[in-house]
Amino acid sequence: MQLGRLGAWYSTDKLGGPQPIKAFVQTVERLGYDTLWYPESRGYESLSVGGFMLANTTKLKLGSSIASIYARDAFTSRRGLLSLQALYGDRFILGLGVSHVPMVEGVRGHTYERPVPAMRAYLDGIAKGEAGSDTWPVAIAALGPLMLKLSASHSRGALPYNTTPQHTAEAARILGPGKWLVAEQKVTLETNAAKARALGRKELSRYLALDNYRNNFLRIGFSEAELANGGSDRFIDAMMLWGTADKVREGLRAHFAAGATQVCIQPVHEDGDTATRDRILTELADT
Repeated sequence: MQLGRLGAWYSTDKLGGPQPIKAFVQTVERLGYDTLWYPESRGYESLSVGGFMLANTTKLKLGSSIASIYARDAFTSRRGLLSLQALYGDRFILGLGVSHVPMVEGVRGHTYERPVPAMRAYLDGIAKGEAGSDTWPVAIAALGPLMLKLSASHSRGALPYNTTPQHTAEAARILGPGKWLVAEQKVTLETNAAKARALGRKELSRYLALDNYRNNFLRIGFSEAELANGGSDRFIDAMMLWGTADKVREGLRAHFAAGATQVCIQPVHEDGDTATRDRILTELADT
């Protein structure tokens, strides 16, 4: 499997029932995006909704970003990947992640293990006894150096989230040649600074409360003061591109220049404003 240049990222939990999901994935496909990436949180089960989206598209790749390793055992993930690949023409990518303590322990009732050893054991379980598993379309959520190294040695590549072009450059160096590096980037075409930053603060508030992301924000150069009170302007502007389409395209291209294989656009908008969501994806489809 080869990845195209541009992807989209959007939560299926925001879409509602089957008809809005179907309409959305068909819009993303019609606009020419190579891959649609979607998370797994409290709503749709990852592989089930992935199969539904694959069944309602013909060319679009679907990537879980991410499916939690605590939601199903490694054997089930293996069979899920291979089943969706066989049924829908090699268009599914199994993106895996270690999730977060509140989701793993508070929601699922599991014990949250040390992230890198837990992911290594899980990937070993997926590949166990399977010839050619190194070519399967499996990638992992990776932010820090150790998880990025594991991405390179045990999967097709990495799916960094909430990062900057500077992080993309460092990730590309760690991964080395021939590995996927898919950078998620939040965007809005709002040109009013106050309105754009308010959207960004609302979108990023949940991540500022999660240790995995907060630690990475500090690692990539933000201070505790910049993460306080919803995030400084510098922090928000780095995490979410805003402004005219040309200005946003410039920011997206910075990830490509830093070594990203694919950049996936996450449209940020007011709750329920699907027209703005689709306008963002339409205007940036030629990036």
